[in-house]
Amino acid sequence: MQQTWNSERRLTAIGRAALSVPARQAFADRQLGSERTILDYGCGRGGDVRSLERLDCRVTGWDPYYRPETKLEQADVVLLTYVLNVIEDPEERRNTLMRAWQLAKTVLITSARLTWEKSKVRGQEFGDGLITSRQTFQHLFGASELRDYVEEVTGTRCVSASPGVVYAFKDDSARLSYLAHRIVPDAEWLASEDTTSAIAAVIDHVERRGRQPRVEEMPRPVAELLAHLKPNDLKRLVRDSADPEKVSEGAKHTTLNTLLFLAVELFNGRGPFSSLPFSVQLDVRTFFSSYNEACRRSDRLLLKLRDDGYVRGAMNASQVGKVTPTALYVHRRALDRMPTVLRLYEHCASIAAGRPQEWTVAKLKHQGRAVSWLDYPDFDKDPHPRIQSSYMVDLQSLETSHMSYAKSKNRPLLHRKHEFLAPDDPDVPRYRRLTESELKAGLYANPHLIGTEDGWAAELIRCGRELRGHRLVRRAAD
Repeated sequence: MQQTWNSERRLTAIGRAALSVPARQAFADRQLGSERTILDYGCGRGGDVRSLERLDCRVTGWDPYYRPETKLEQADVVLLTYVLNVIEDPEERRNTLMRAWQLAKTVLITSARLTWEKSKVRGQEFGDGLITSRQTFQHLFGASELRDYVEEVTGTRCVSASPGVVYAFKDDSARLSYLAHRIVPDAEWLASEDTTSAIAAVIDHVERRGRQPRVEEMPRPVAELLAHLKPNDLKRLVRDSADPEKVSEGAKHTTLNTLLFLAVELFNGRGPFSSLPFSVQLDVRTFFSSYNEACRRSDRLLLKLRDDGYVRGAMNASQVGKVTPTALYVHRRALDRMPTVLRLYEHCASIAAGRPQEWTVAKLKHQGRAVSWLDYPDFDKDPHPRIQSSYMVDLQSLETSHMSYAKSKNRPLLHRKHEFLAPDDPDVPRYRRLTESELKAGLYANPHLIGTEDGWAAELIRCGRELRGHRLVRRAAD
Protein backbone atom coordinates (compact mmCIF):
# COMPACT_ATOMS: atom_id res chain seq x y z
CA MET A 1 0.00 0.00 0.00
CA GLN A 2 1.35 3.47 -0.90
CA GLN A 3 2.49 5.62 1.99
CA THR A 4 0.25 8.63 2.70
CA TRP A 5 1.44 12.02 3.92
CA ASN A 6 0.12 15.57 3.87
CA SER A 7 2.73 17.97 2.52
CA GLU A 8 3.14 21.61 3.56
CA ARG A 9 1.92 22.97 0.22
CA ARG A 10 1.38 26.49 1.53
CA LEU A 11 5.16 26.83 1.88
CA THR A 12 5.61 26.50 -1.89
CA ALA A 13 3.67 29.73 -2.47
CA ILE A 14 6.07 32.60 -3.11
CA GLY A 15 5.50 36.33 -3.06
CA ARG A 16 5.61 38.01 -6.49
CA ALA A 17 6.14 41.64 -7.35
CA ALA A 18 5.55 41.02 -11.08
CA LEU A 19 3.68 38.53 -13.26
CA SER A 20 4.83 34.92 -13.11
CA VAL A 21 6.42 33.46 -16.25
CA PRO A 22 3.21 31.57 -17.28
CA ALA A 23 0.99 34.62 -16.76
CA ARG A 24 3.43 36.80 -18.68
CA GLN A 25 3.41 34.30 -21.55
CA ALA A 26 -0.39 34.16 -21.57
CA PHE A 27 -0.62 37.95 -21.53
CA ALA A 28 1.80 38.20 -24.47
CA ASP A 29 -0.28 35.58 -26.31
CA ARG A 30 -3.44 37.67 -25.75
CA GLN A 31 -5.09 34.95 -23.68
CA LEU A 32 -5.32 37.36 -20.74
CA GLY A 33 -6.87 40.79 -21.07
CA SER A 34 -9.49 43.20 -19.81
CA GLU A 35 -12.17 41.67 -22.06
CA ARG A 36 -12.00 38.27 -20.31
CA THR A 37 -12.75 37.11 -16.78
CA ILE A 38 -9.83 35.31 -15.12
CA LEU A 39 -9.64 32.87 -12.22
CA ASP A 40 -6.27 32.09 -10.65
CA TYR A 41 -7.03 28.63 -9.23
CA GLY A 42 -4.49 27.96 -6.49
CA CYS A 43 -3.28 31.56 -6.46
CA GLY A 44 -1.03 31.20 -3.42
CA ARG A 45 -0.21 34.64 -1.99
CA GLY A 46 -1.98 36.33 -4.92
CA GLY A 47 0.95 37.95 -6.73
CA ASP A 48 -0.45 37.28 -10.20
CA VAL A 49 -3.90 38.45 -9.11
CA ARG A 50 -2.52 41.83 -8.00
CA SER A 51 -0.38 42.23 -11.12
CA LEU A 52 -3.31 41.43 -13.41
CA GLU A 53 -5.53 43.86 -11.52
CA ARG A 54 -2.96 46.59 -12.24
CA LEU A 55 -3.34 45.67 -15.92
CA ASP A 56 -7.12 46.32 -15.68
CA CYS A 57 -8.00 42.62 -15.84
CA ARG A 58 -11.13 41.24 -14.19
CA VAL A 59 -9.44 38.61 -12.05
CA THR A 60 -10.21 36.66 -8.89
CA GLY A 61 -7.97 34.29 -6.96
CA TRP A 62 -8.78 31.19 -4.96
CA ASP A 63 -6.40 29.21 -2.77
CA PRO A 64 -7.22 26.52 -0.18
CA TYR A 65 -4.91 28.18 2.37
CA TYR A 66 -4.55 31.88 1.51
CA ARG A 67 -7.94 32.66 -0.09
CA PRO A 68 -10.41 29.89 0.78
CA GLU A 69 -13.28 32.36 1.16
CA THR A 70 -13.37 33.18 -2.58
CA LYS A 71 -16.51 31.84 -4.22
CA LEU A 72 -15.53 29.52 -7.05
CA GLU A 73 -17.30 30.43 -10.29
CA GLN A 74 -16.55 29.76 -13.94
CA ALA A 75 -14.27 32.23 -15.72
CA ASP A 76 -13.23 32.70 -19.33
CA VAL A 77 -9.62 31.87 -18.42
CA VAL A 78 -8.41 29.68 -15.57
CA LEU A 79 -4.77 29.85 -14.47
CA LEU A 80 -3.41 26.70 -12.83
CA THR A 81 0.08 27.96 -12.10
CA TYR A 82 2.66 25.68 -10.44
CA VAL A 83 -0.09 23.75 -8.62
CA LEU A 84 0.04 20.23 -10.08
CA ASN A 85 3.71 19.74 -9.23
CA VAL A 86 3.15 20.28 -5.46
CA ILE A 87 0.33 17.70 -5.08
CA GLU A 88 1.73 14.39 -3.82
CA ASP A 89 -1.42 12.31 -4.36
CA PRO A 90 -1.77 11.40 -8.10
CA GLU A 91 -5.55 11.05 -7.81
CA GLU A 92 -5.92 14.46 -6.14
CA ARG A 93 -3.58 15.93 -8.76
CA ARG A 94 -5.80 14.60 -11.52
CA ASN A 95 -8.99 15.80 -9.81
CA THR A 96 -7.50 19.28 -9.36
CA LEU A 97 -6.71 19.52 -13.05
CA MET A 98 -10.20 18.31 -13.97
CA ARG A 99 -11.82 20.81 -11.60
CA ALA A 100 -9.80 23.65 -13.14
CA TRP A 101 -10.87 22.47 -16.61
CA GLN A 102 -14.53 22.50 -15.54
CA LEU A 103 -14.18 26.08 -14.28
CA ALA A 104 -12.70 27.32 -17.58
CA LYS A 105 -15.12 28.65 -20.19
CA THR A 106 -12.55 29.44 -22.91
CA VAL A 107 -9.04 28.27 -22.01
CA LEU A 108 -7.18 26.56 -19.19
CA ILE A 109 -3.57 27.65 -18.75
CA THR A 110 -1.55 25.03 -16.87
CA SER A 111 2.07 25.35 -15.81
CA ALA A 112 4.44 23.19 -13.80
CA ARG A 113 8.10 22.96 -12.87
CA LEU A 114 10.16 20.87 -15.28
CA THR A 115 12.71 18.10 -14.94
CA TRP A 116 15.63 20.36 -15.87
CA GLU A 117 15.12 22.10 -12.48
CA LYS A 118 16.02 18.92 -10.61
CA SER A 119 19.33 20.37 -9.44
CA LYS A 120 17.38 23.09 -7.61
CA VAL A 121 15.15 20.61 -5.75
CA ARG A 122 16.78 18.53 -3.03
CA GLY A 123 14.94 15.86 -1.14
CA GLN A 124 14.08 12.22 -0.66
CA GLU A 125 12.12 10.18 -3.17
CA PHE A 126 8.43 9.83 -2.41
CA GLY A 127 5.83 8.42 -4.81
CA ASP A 128 6.49 10.02 -8.20
CA GLY A 129 8.41 12.96 -6.78
CA LEU A 130 10.51 14.29 -3.91
CA ILE A 131 9.94 15.41 -0.32
CA THR A 132 12.04 18.48 0.42
CA SER A 133 13.59 19.47 3.74
CA ARG A 134 10.67 21.86 4.29
CA GLN A 135 8.22 18.96 3.97
CA THR A 136 6.97 20.15 0.61
CA PHE A 137 6.47 17.88 -2.39
CA GLN A 138 7.65 18.34 -5.97
CA HIS A 139 6.78 16.28 -9.03
CA LEU A 140 8.88 17.61 -11.90
CA PHE A 141 7.29 17.19 -15.32
CA GLY A 142 8.94 16.62 -18.66
CA ALA A 143 7.79 19.29 -21.14
CA SER A 144 6.01 16.76 -23.37
CA GLU A 145 4.79 14.84 -20.28
CA LEU A 146 2.90 17.91 -19.06
CA ARG A 147 1.23 18.44 -22.43
CA ASP A 148 0.30 14.75 -22.71
CA TYR A 149 -1.07 14.75 -19.15
CA VAL A 150 -3.30 17.78 -19.71
CA GLU A 151 -4.53 16.32 -23.01
CA GLU A 152 -5.34 12.97 -21.39
CA VAL A 153 -7.25 14.49 -18.46
CA THR A 154 -9.14 17.17 -20.41
CA GLY A 155 -9.71 15.08 -23.54
CA THR A 156 -8.74 17.95 -25.82
CA ARG A 157 -5.79 18.82 -28.08
CA CYS A 158 -3.38 21.15 -26.32
CA VAL A 159 -0.65 23.54 -27.37
CA SER A 160 2.67 24.09 -25.59
CA ALA A 161 2.95 27.87 -25.35
CA SER A 162 6.46 27.73 -23.84
CA PRO A 163 8.38 25.12 -21.83
CA GLY A 164 6.17 24.10 -18.91
CA VAL A 165 3.14 26.16 -20.04
CA VAL A 166 0.23 24.38 -21.76
CA TYR A 167 -3.00 25.83 -23.20
CA ALA A 168 -6.14 23.70 -23.32
CA PHE A 169 -8.97 25.36 -25.28
CA LYS A 170 -12.65 24.58 -24.75
CA ASP A 171 -13.45 25.40 -28.39
CA ASP A 172 -11.34 24.25 -31.33
CA SER A 173 -11.80 27.55 -33.11
CA ALA A 174 -10.13 29.29 -30.15
CA ARG A 175 -7.16 26.94 -30.45
CA LEU A 176 -6.89 27.64 -34.18
CA SER A 177 -7.14 31.40 -33.63
CA TYR A 178 -4.23 31.15 -31.21
CA LEU A 179 -2.19 29.10 -33.69
CA ALA A 180 -2.97 31.54 -36.50
CA HIS A 181 -1.82 34.50 -34.41
CA ARG A 182 1.33 32.62 -33.43
CA ILE A 183 2.20 31.63 -37.00
CA VAL A 184 0.89 34.66 -38.86
CA PRO A 185 0.86 37.54 -36.35
CA ASP A 186 -1.59 40.32 -37.10
CA ALA A 187 0.17 43.12 -38.95
CA GLU A 188 -0.24 46.55 -37.39
CA TRP A 189 -2.63 48.84 -39.21
CA LEU A 190 -1.50 52.39 -39.98
CA ALA A 191 -3.01 55.05 -37.75
CA SER A 192 -6.05 56.75 -39.28
CA GLU A 193 -7.42 60.19 -38.48
CA ASP A 194 -9.43 60.99 -41.61
CA THR A 195 -10.72 59.37 -44.81
CA THR A 196 -7.43 59.84 -46.67
CA SER A 197 -5.31 58.17 -43.97
CA ALA A 198 -7.90 55.38 -43.58
CA ILE A 199 -7.70 54.63 -47.33
CA ALA A 200 -3.88 54.66 -47.03
CA ALA A 201 -4.16 52.09 -44.21
CA VAL A 202 -6.28 49.81 -46.42
CA ILE A 203 -3.81 50.18 -49.30
CA ASP A 204 -0.95 49.25 -46.96
CA HIS A 205 -2.90 46.17 -45.81
CA VAL A 206 -3.60 45.12 -49.40
CA GLU A 207 0.08 45.45 -50.34
CA ARG A 208 1.15 43.37 -47.36
CA ARG A 209 -1.57 40.68 -47.51
CA GLY A 210 -2.24 40.59 -51.23
CA ARG A 211 -6.01 40.98 -50.99
CA GLN A 212 -8.70 43.47 -49.99
CA PRO A 213 -9.71 43.27 -46.32
CA ARG A 214 -13.30 42.75 -45.27
CA VAL A 215 -14.89 45.32 -43.00
CA GLU A 216 -14.82 42.77 -40.15
CA GLU A 217 -11.00 42.66 -40.38
CA MET A 218 -10.51 46.41 -40.15
CA PRO A 219 -9.84 48.23 -36.88
CA ARG A 220 -12.99 49.99 -35.79
CA PRO A 221 -11.67 53.55 -36.40
CA VAL A 222 -10.75 52.64 -40.00
CA ALA A 223 -14.12 51.02 -40.67
CA GLU A 224 -15.98 54.05 -39.27
CA LEU A 225 -13.96 56.54 -41.33
CA LEU A 226 -14.74 54.58 -44.52
CA ALA A 227 -18.37 53.78 -43.76
CA HIS A 228 -19.64 56.52 -46.15
CA LEU A 229 -17.87 54.95 -49.14
CA LYS A 230 -19.54 52.29 -51.26
CA PRO A 231 -17.59 48.99 -51.23
CA ASN A 232 -16.93 49.12 -54.99
CA ASP A 233 -15.69 52.73 -54.76
CA LEU A 234 -13.23 51.73 -52.02
CA LYS A 235 -12.03 48.75 -54.07
CA ARG A 236 -11.45 51.00 -57.09
CA LEU A 237 -9.54 53.57 -55.05
CA VAL A 238 -7.31 50.87 -53.55
CA ARG A 239 -6.81 49.09 -56.87
CA ASP A 240 -5.75 52.31 -58.58
CA SER A 241 -3.33 53.33 -55.79
CA ALA A 242 -1.73 50.07 -54.61
CA ASP A 243 1.67 49.04 -56.00
CA PRO A 244 1.01 45.93 -58.16
CA GLU A 245 4.44 44.44 -57.37
CA LYS A 246 3.89 44.80 -53.64
CA VAL A 247 0.41 43.29 -53.94
CA SER A 248 1.87 40.34 -55.85
CA GLU A 249 4.59 39.83 -53.23
CA GLY A 250 1.99 40.14 -50.47
CA ALA A 251 -0.18 37.49 -52.13
CA LYS A 252 2.78 35.13 -52.39
CA HIS A 253 3.69 35.71 -48.76
CA THR A 254 0.11 35.15 -47.58
CA THR A 255 -0.20 31.96 -49.65
CA LEU A 256 2.93 30.52 -48.04
CA ASN A 257 1.79 31.59 -44.57
CA THR A 258 -1.58 29.90 -45.14
CA LEU A 259 0.13 26.66 -46.19
CA LEU A 260 2.36 26.90 -43.13
CA PHE A 261 -0.64 27.39 -40.85
CA LEU A 262 -2.56 24.46 -42.37
CA ALA A 263 0.50 22.19 -42.09
CA VAL A 264 1.02 23.10 -38.42
CA GLU A 265 -2.72 22.65 -37.91
CA LEU A 266 -2.47 19.10 -39.25
CA PHE A 267 0.51 18.45 -36.97
CA ASN A 268 -1.61 19.62 -34.02
CA GLY A 269 -4.96 18.31 -35.32
CA ARG A 270 -6.88 19.75 -38.29
CA GLY A 271 -10.47 20.88 -38.04
CA PRO A 272 -13.17 21.77 -40.61
CA PHE A 273 -13.01 24.91 -42.74
CA SER A 274 -15.65 26.61 -40.59
CA SER A 275 -13.39 26.35 -37.53
CA LEU A 276 -10.61 28.40 -39.15
CA PRO A 277 -10.16 32.02 -38.09
CA PHE A 278 -12.14 34.35 -40.35
CA SER A 279 -9.07 35.97 -41.94
CA VAL A 280 -7.57 32.57 -42.76
CA GLN A 281 -10.87 31.50 -44.36
CA LEU A 282 -10.68 34.59 -46.58
CA ASP A 283 -7.05 33.81 -47.48
CA VAL A 284 -8.01 30.27 -48.49
CA ARG A 285 -10.90 31.52 -50.64
CA THR A 286 -8.72 34.15 -52.29
CA PHE A 287 -5.53 32.22 -53.01
CA PHE A 288 -6.71 28.61 -53.45
CA SER A 289 -9.36 26.96 -55.58
CA SER A 290 -10.77 25.19 -52.49
CA TYR A 291 -10.02 24.23 -48.90
CA ASN A 292 -9.24 20.70 -50.10
CA GLU A 293 -6.62 22.02 -52.51
CA ALA A 294 -5.01 24.13 -49.78
CA CYS A 295 -4.96 21.11 -47.44
CA ARG A 296 -3.40 18.86 -50.10
CA ARG A 297 -0.62 21.38 -50.71
CA SER A 298 0.04 21.80 -46.99
CA ASP A 299 0.09 18.01 -46.55
CA ARG A 300 2.79 17.79 -49.22
CA LEU A 301 4.74 20.43 -47.33
CA LEU A 302 4.53 18.38 -44.14
CA LEU A 303 5.73 15.28 -46.01
CA LYS A 304 8.74 17.22 -47.32
CA LEU A 305 9.71 17.88 -43.72
CA ARG A 306 10.46 14.15 -43.38
CA ASP A 307 12.87 14.16 -46.33
CA ASP A 308 16.46 14.76 -45.14
CA GLY A 309 17.62 15.63 -48.64
CA TYR A 310 14.86 18.17 -49.17
CA VAL A 311 15.44 19.77 -45.76
CA ARG A 312 19.19 19.96 -46.33
CA GLY A 313 18.58 21.53 -49.76
CA ALA A 314 16.26 24.11 -48.19
CA MET A 315 18.93 24.97 -45.63
CA ASN A 316 21.59 25.38 -48.30
CA ALA A 317 19.22 27.56 -50.34
CA SER A 318 18.14 29.69 -47.36
CA GLN A 319 18.98 33.36 -47.81
CA VAL A 320 19.24 33.78 -44.04
CA GLY A 321 21.19 31.98 -41.38
CA LYS A 322 24.51 30.18 -41.03
CA VAL A 323 24.82 26.63 -42.41
CA THR A 324 27.28 24.26 -40.73
CA PRO A 325 27.92 20.57 -41.43
CA THR A 326 25.27 19.65 -38.86
CA ALA A 327 22.69 22.44 -38.69
CA LEU A 328 21.29 25.81 -39.76
CA TYR A 329 21.55 28.66 -37.23
CA VAL A 330 19.15 31.61 -37.65
CA HIS A 331 18.69 34.73 -35.54
CA ARG A 332 15.12 35.29 -34.35
CA ARG A 333 14.91 38.52 -36.39
CA ALA A 334 15.42 36.49 -39.58
CA LEU A 335 13.38 33.40 -38.71
CA ASP A 336 10.37 34.33 -40.85
CA ARG A 337 12.67 34.74 -43.87
CA MET A 338 13.60 31.04 -43.94
CA PRO A 339 12.09 28.77 -46.63
CA THR A 340 8.56 27.72 -45.66
CA VAL A 341 9.48 24.08 -44.94
CA LEU A 342 12.07 25.28 -42.40
CA ARG A 343 9.59 27.64 -40.78
CA LEU A 344 7.28 24.63 -40.49
CA TYR A 345 10.13 22.64 -38.93
CA GLU A 346 10.64 25.25 -36.20
CA HIS A 347 6.92 25.82 -35.61
CA CYS A 348 6.18 22.09 -35.17
CA ALA A 349 8.90 21.90 -32.53
CA SER A 350 7.52 24.96 -30.74
CA ILE A 351 3.96 23.59 -30.73
CA ALA A 352 5.14 20.20 -29.45
CA ALA A 353 7.26 21.39 -26.54
CA GLY A 354 7.02 25.16 -26.33
CA ARG A 355 9.38 27.85 -27.54
CA PRO A 356 11.18 29.47 -24.57
CA GLN A 357 10.50 33.12 -23.81
CA GLU A 358 14.17 34.07 -23.89
CA TRP A 359 16.11 33.01 -27.00
CA THR A 360 18.22 34.59 -29.70
CA VAL A 361 19.21 31.94 -32.26
CA ALA A 362 17.32 28.86 -33.48
CA LYS A 363 19.35 25.80 -34.44
CA LEU A 364 17.72 23.35 -36.88
CA LYS A 365 19.52 20.03 -37.29
CA HIS A 366 20.15 18.63 -40.78
CA GLN A 367 19.50 14.97 -39.95
CA GLY A 368 16.94 13.69 -37.55
CA ARG A 369 14.55 16.39 -36.48
CA ALA A 370 15.61 18.52 -33.53
CA VAL A 371 15.37 22.23 -32.84
CA SER A 372 17.35 24.14 -30.21
CA TRP A 373 16.66 27.69 -29.07
CA LEU A 374 19.89 29.31 -27.90
CA ASP A 375 19.90 32.39 -25.71
CA TYR A 376 22.62 35.02 -26.23
CA PRO A 377 21.21 37.93 -24.18
CA ASP A 378 23.96 40.35 -25.25
CA PHE A 379 23.92 39.51 -28.97
CA ASP A 380 23.56 43.13 -30.09
CA LYS A 381 25.94 44.64 -27.51
CA ASP A 382 28.73 42.05 -27.32
CA PRO A 383 30.87 41.59 -30.46
CA HIS A 384 31.22 37.91 -29.46
CA PRO A 385 28.16 37.10 -27.32
CA ARG A 386 28.31 34.31 -24.76
CA ILE A 387 25.60 31.67 -24.57
CA GLN A 388 23.29 31.79 -21.52
CA SER A 389 21.11 28.72 -22.06
CA SER A 390 19.95 26.13 -24.59
CA TYR A 391 16.56 24.39 -24.87
CA MET A 392 16.24 21.49 -27.31
CA VAL A 393 13.31 19.36 -28.49
CA ASP A 394 13.68 16.16 -30.50
CA LEU A 395 10.70 15.98 -32.85
CA GLN A 396 11.00 12.22 -33.26
CA SER A 397 10.88 11.31 -29.58
CA LEU A 398 9.47 14.64 -28.27
CA GLU A 399 12.15 14.47 -25.59
CA THR A 400 13.43 17.83 -24.38
CA SER A 401 16.62 18.96 -22.70
CA HIS A 402 17.79 22.20 -21.15
CA MET A 403 21.29 23.42 -20.38
CA SER A 404 22.26 26.55 -18.47
CA TYR A 405 25.69 28.12 -18.91
CA ALA A 406 25.08 30.85 -16.32
CA LYS A 407 27.68 29.46 -13.91
CA SER A 408 30.13 28.24 -16.54
CA LYS A 409 33.58 29.85 -16.39
CA ASN A 410 34.43 29.18 -20.04
CA ARG A 411 31.28 29.64 -22.08
CA PRO A 412 30.93 29.05 -25.82
CA LEU A 413 30.72 32.26 -27.83
CA LEU A 414 29.78 33.37 -31.34
CA HIS A 415 31.87 34.66 -34.24
CA ARG A 416 30.80 36.10 -37.62
CA LYS A 417 27.56 37.49 -36.16
CA HIS A 418 26.41 38.86 -39.51
CA GLU A 419 25.97 35.32 -40.86
CA PHE A 420 23.07 34.60 -38.48
CA LEU A 421 21.02 37.55 -39.76
CA ALA A 422 19.23 38.48 -42.95
CA PRO A 423 21.52 40.25 -45.48
CA ASP A 424 19.48 43.47 -45.25
CA ASP A 425 19.52 43.64 -41.44
CA PRO A 426 20.77 47.12 -40.50
CA ASP A 427 23.42 45.68 -38.16
CA VAL A 428 25.01 43.44 -40.80
CA PRO A 429 27.52 46.00 -42.22
CA ARG A 430 28.95 46.75 -38.76
CA TYR A 431 29.22 43.07 -37.84
CA ARG A 432 30.76 42.18 -41.22
CA ARG A 433 33.43 44.88 -40.87
CA LEU A 434 34.45 43.39 -37.53
CA THR A 435 34.67 39.89 -39.01
CA GLU A 436 36.81 41.13 -41.91
CA SER A 437 39.21 42.93 -39.57
CA GLU A 438 39.50 39.83 -37.38
CA LEU A 439 40.23 37.67 -40.41
CA LYS A 440 42.90 40.12 -41.58
CA ALA A 441 44.51 40.06 -38.11
CA GLY A 442 44.79 36.25 -38.22
CA LEU A 443 42.37 35.62 -35.37
CA TYR A 444 40.58 32.82 -37.24
CA ALA A 445 43.75 30.91 -38.10
CA ASN A 446 43.01 28.32 -35.40
CA PRO A 447 39.21 27.84 -35.52
CA HIS A 448 39.34 24.92 -33.07
CA LEU A 449 40.67 27.28 -30.36
CA ILE A 450 38.32 30.26 -30.59
CA GLY A 451 34.95 28.68 -29.75
CA THR A 452 35.16 29.43 -26.00
CA GLU A 453 35.94 32.47 -23.87
CA ASP A 454 39.39 31.31 -22.78
CA GLY A 455 40.50 30.20 -26.23
CA TRP A 456 39.31 33.44 -27.83
CA ALA A 457 41.04 35.55 -25.18
CA ALA A 458 44.29 33.67 -25.80
CA GLU A 459 44.09 34.22 -29.57
CA LEU A 460 43.49 37.94 -29.08
CA ILE A 461 46.67 38.11 -27.00
CA ARG A 462 48.62 36.04 -29.54
CA CYS A 463 47.62 38.40 -32.34
CA GLY A 464 48.23 41.53 -30.27
CA ARG A 465 44.64 42.75 -30.56
CA GLU A 466 41.77 43.78 -28.30
CA LEU A 467 38.15 44.75 -28.81
CA ARG A 468 36.55 48.09 -28.15
CA GLY A 469 32.90 47.53 -28.82
CA HIS A 470 32.67 46.29 -32.39
CA ARG A 471 36.10 47.65 -33.30
CA LEU A 472 39.32 45.63 -33.32
CA VAL A 473 42.38 47.63 -32.22
CA ARG A 474 46.03 46.89 -31.49
CA ARG A 475 46.66 45.89 -27.92
CA ALA A 476 48.47 48.50 -25.87
CA ALA A 477 51.99 47.53 -24.86
CA ASP A 478 52.29 46.35 -21.26
